[in-house]
Amino acid sequence: MTLIIREEIVMTVFSIALQSLLVLYYTFSGSAKIAGVKYWSDIFKNLGLPQWFRVVTGIVQLVGAALLIIGYWYVEVVAWACIWLGVTMLLACLAHFRVKDPISKSAAAFVFTVLIITLSIINADGLMLPLF
Repeated sequence: MTLIIREEIVMTVFSIALQSLLVLYYTFSGSAKIAGVKYWSDIFKNLGLPQWFRVVTGIVQLVGAALLIIGYWYVEVVAWACIWLGVTMLLACLAHFRVKDPISKSAAAFVFTVLIITLSIINADGLMLPLF
């Protein structure tokens, strides 16, 4: 097996593992937001955001998780799911920054932003649109 093929296999396995981690996170996080778990209600209150926005954010995350799941069969969907979730996470980082949250409260948003950006870079070729 050549080195190039091995690198492709390693990147594919890494991409699927990262994709699976993100599916789990966004499924549970989105569901908890919709369910109104106290942890998320308190965070949105601290950020000065209305509770209806927590529910909308939960729906956005569940849609993103569903797109990541579809991406197991249609790889090009992964990159678009990353854009969808990446915008959400960048806005979450900005919200934490706006209220001057300490790093302990905003670390998860920053970590998952980096993970989404990483997955989008790995799958960036899925963003190419066919030219006719």
